[in-house]
Amino acid sequence: MNRFKKALYVFSGVFSLALGLLGIILPVLPTTVFILLAAFFFARSSERLHSWIINHKRFGPTILNWQKYGAVSKIARIRAVSTMIGILVISILLSLPVLVIIIQALAMAAVSAFLLTRPYPPDS
Repeated sequence: MNRFKKALYVFSGVFSLALGLLGIILPVLPTTVFILLAAFFFARSSERLHSWIINHKRFGPTILNWQKYGAVSKIARIRAVSTMIGILVISILLSLPVLVIIIQALAMAAVSAFLLTRPYPPDS
C-alpha cells in the first residue's frame, strides 16, 4: 500500500474514532457506527491500531461480534433505538419543521429496521 493511502486510512480511522468518542457524550452522533468504521480503517492501515481497538475493553467485543457474526447485542439495540426515539421527541418538542421531522423519522426507522434484524451474538 502506498504511503498516502495508508496515511489517509489512519487519518480516517482516527477521525472516525474521535466522532465515536464524541457520540458517547452527544446523543446525535452514533457511537457504534463510528467505532466500527475506525476498526475498518485501522485494519487496512495499521496493525498496531487495529489490534488496539479490537482488544479494547469497551470497543473490542462490539467490533468482534460485528466482524464475526454481523451481530448486535441487546443492550446496543436498546441504547440505539432509545436514543433515536429521544432525538425525535426532542425535535418535535423544539417544533422543528415538519419536513425535518419526517426525514428524521424515516432515516431512524430505516436504521432501526436494519439494527433490529441483525442477529444476536452467540454469547448473549
